[in-house]
Amino acid sequence: MPMPLSPETRELIIYHKKAGAKNVDIIKWLRVSKNSITRVWKLYKEENTVAPKPHNKGRKPAFCDKKMERIKAKIKEQPDITLEELVEYFNLPISISALSRKLTKLELTFKKRRCFAKNNLVPMCNGFVGSGSDTFRTLM
Repeated sequence: MPMPLSPETRELIIYHKKAGAKNVDIIKWLRVSKNSITRVWKLYKEENTVAPKPHNKGRKPAFCDKKMERIKAKIKEQPDITLEELVEYFNLPISISALSRKLTKLELTFKKRRCFAKNNLVPMCNGFVGSGSDTFRTLM
């Protein structure tokens, strides 16, 4: 990618254009492209400045910091909320994996809760009975 034009070069382009010089002559004197001359002159005529336009390309954030603070508050209020529930609750325009990455960057991690008590003998949810790493569904 070529280097941007210096402010001095931009001012020289404007000076020569105001003096009535042709683009061909400016190209020879300043060693710049015709497109650069055209862009700088157009910018000067429209906005009366030689400063380059700011670079504002790229993807915009999916949501602002204010919404992120609300998400953090909801997680603090309800620590066992799932990512799916967060996306649905806040009507977020992003995927679950994108939300997961965003929360991981903020050092907020989600872990599945265990369904068993510490002694691994008493089932706590979904009708599973557990002993160690083996779990079996009880038939009712």
